[in-house]
Amino acid sequence: MNLKKWMLGFLAIIFATVLAACGTDQDNKQDNGNPEADQQQEENQGNESNGTEDKEMEHSGSGEVPEGLKEAENPTFPVGSKAIIEASHMEGMKGAEATIVGAYDTTVYTVTYTPTDGGEKVEDHKWVIHEELKDVGEEPLEPGEEATIQASHMKGMEGATATIDSAEQTTVYMVDYPSTTSGEEVKNHKWVTEDELSPVEE
Repeated sequence: MNLKKWMLGFLAIIFATVLAACGTDQDNKQDNGNPEADQQQEENQGNESNGTEDKEMEHSGSGEVPEGLKEAENPTFPVGSKAIIEASHMEGMKGAEATIVGAYDTTVYTVTYTPTDGGEKVEDHKWVIHEELKDVGEEPLEPGEEATIQASHMKGMEGATATIDSAEQTTVYMVDYPSTTSGEEVKNHKWVTEDELSPVEE
């Protein structure tokens, strides 16, 4: 009888030990999680500052400009000259030495729109120019007005309905520049405004 009780007690201790070990293992799994998934989550969080816009923006363009866009007569940065980009629309842009490919006088807008490909809503996108909006006439639009975008700077942009966030009459530039992060040569980037450029120090 004593042996039977002893065996039952021994088995109970083993059973309790196994349960405790399983619980600890489960806790460790919950604490540790999937290291690769955790790392990916951290990277995604770190990329939030760049926003969706940076990932989806087309770095290089065709060089074609919308019909009716007028070349600037006396731009601060003439075609063929160099300038430093002070904007950071995309990774590797800020601080790059740009070559001016084109200079145009127009109304430039920041816009908010929902991409036609089902992507997340894009807010305060820089920049869309007046000539890239469909059937808007010659007069500049006011903040709050809506128009259809005919540009394809980003995936899902063309054909989207945009709400005008801001409007400014200025000179915009199309530029070539080497990315400061990847070294990739970006061609015919649209657009950089005059106040986003600074002279190259000699």
